Amino acid sequence: MLVPLSRKKFEDLIPFVGTGAQYKYCWGKFPDVLRRVLISISALAVVLLIRAFFGTGELQDVLQAVTFFISLFALVYWLWSPAVQAAIRNGSCRRYKYAGFFRGEVLDVFVTDEVVSTQESVNDRGDLVVTENRERRINVEVGDETGFETRIQVPLKREHQAIRVGDTAEMLVMSDRPDLSRIAKVSDLFISRVGVWVSDYPYLRRDEFEAVSRKLNTLDYDDREEYEERPRRTERYEAQFEEPPTRKRIPKSKRRSR
Repeated sequence: MLVPLSRKKFEDLIPFVGTGAQYKYCWGKFPDVLRRVLISISALAVVLLIRAFFGTGELQDVLQAVTFFISLFALVYWLWSPAVQAAIRNGSCRRYKYAGFFRGEVLDVFVTDEVVSTQESVNDRGDLVVTENRERRINVEVGDETGFETRIQVPLKREHQAIRVGDTAEMLVMSDRPDLSRIAKVSDLFISRVGVWVSDYPYLRRDEFEAVSRKLNTLDYDDREEYEERPRRTERYEAQFEEPPTRKRIPKSKRRSR
């Protein structure tokens, strides 16, 4: 099932300003905070040096006023930087003109070890040693009756063990086409049976998304004007991701009939 959403509802689900959960995600861990603090200190030091060397002459008052505001922003860079990062991530979704509410089912679930970063070092003999940092990730493949399939891959969490093949899967899909015939991007995934989210960065306002899901469950198709701007598609649609995920066809014998 794919239900087109109005632009207003789309912007409610993915706001311009980052939510608390999004800010928390972008806040990162201690090394991330430390890096931002060091950037703040470095920027502040550069501004003070510029003020010390060029803060004389006719432009002294103007330079002092400008450097004061720049120093203020640099001083709190470590605090406001996560908010800017969240807004940029949200903007990568909001740039699409159209969005729809997708409901399908889980076709497959499996765990893989993925290389998330590499480190190069030199051992005692002078040989280059490359160390791979791996992370366990869950892969959830979802699809619907039209044949649309895609895979969501995120870091593995304990609650993901409750996901089963055949579970109802819901998410937001984005497109530049009014009929949503070509899907360009998808959001985090919601498994309604167990109330589990499959996501890395939390793109959606989850309370709002779950409210839309409940509302669509209670409405007949003809009563969905609040959410829809265009007729619902019934023919096949396909995905065209900026970074195409690896797809895997699941034998029909392993799929649960809807």
